[in-house]
Amino acid sequence: METPLMHEYRADVIECIHSGHIVIVNDQGLVKAWAGDPKHIAFTRSSAKPIQAIPAVRGGIMEHYSLTEKELAVMVSSHRGEPEHQSVLKALMQKTGIHESSLVCGKSYPLDENSREDLLRHGGEKRKIHHNCAGKHLGMLAYSKMRGIPLEGYDSLGHPVQQEVLAVMSGLSGMPRENLITGIDGCGLPVFALPLHLLAAVYMKLACPDLIRDESIRDAVRKITGAMNRHPHLVGGKGRVDTLLLQDENIVAKGGFKGIFGLALKKERLGIVFKVLDGSEEEWAYITASILEQIGYSNKRLIESLREAYSSDLYNDSGQKVGSVKTVFTLDKTTTTV
Repeated sequence: METPLMHEYRADVIECIHSGHIVIVNDQGLVKAWAGDPKHIAFTRSSAKPIQAIPAVRGGIMEHYSLTEKELAVMVSSHRGEPEHQSVLKALMQKTGIHESSLVCGKSYPLDENSREDLLRHGGEKRKIHHNCAGKHLGMLAYSKMRGIPLEGYDSLGHPVQQEVLAVMSGLSGMPRENLITGIDGCGLPVFALPLHLLAAVYMKLACPDLIRDESIRDAVRKITGAMNRHPHLVGGKGRVDTLLLQDENIVAKGGFKGIFGLALKKERLGIVFKVLDGSEEEWAYITASILEQIGYSNKRLIESLREAYSSDLYNDSGQKVGSVKTVFTLDKTTTTV
């Protein structure tokens, strides 16, 4: 059963209730704390990007094309089309020889408001490279090219690269391949749905790759998460919650569309996933701050940074304060199996 996570007030009246599910697992896969239903099934959306990059990195894409950590970071990003994002994406295309016409994602304007306005001011148009998933697509296409397999159909679940991704997701989550629910993501690539506690277990392994038996996957994870922590701005961008969290080297984090968010703590060996059921992501910072506070996370400054960057006060278009938001969930901290 879902549980209220946040209340949104206008004056003193509750105007919106954002419900959802939260689960925290330890390095043995046991549920250490939760709110709602730890077994709730949800699509991973972009929270799966670090996992989707594993086959290419394991296969040697970095060495084959002499890629930098910045280019790896943008391969797992939901970028905002800011100048640095665009520069790194262009370098990735130049090194791999992949043209943006090969991407199946749609043409887009930059999600970053300033970058979008600058583009329009100079007569720019929508491009596939501006799509926030462009880096993921370029990585998969470059890996296909490296392996000598067709680029066409790389978006099909039956394509060899997607089959590798499926195998990695199955192995890390413990969910048999035949039981993984698949759909089509907004960018056109296959996307998976699985119980939240299993996705949290995957994030646990991203933070603590010593738990991964396959040495090649273990090494790939270290490269991916290292790039994410050292180049957090490229993973998200200005004002993004995962970018702020990744500045703490103890955290691996990545959000996805429709309210899904994954993070993990390395020293504490905890994997955390939550889903806001109305699909909103405006609540991510508040929910994350409350989770970290409730589990007694040692980096108090990070929690303060989340609260400073995302005010709990609500303002109208004229800058007038009209309401506030408040987290209302309490984690159940009884260790259990699911």
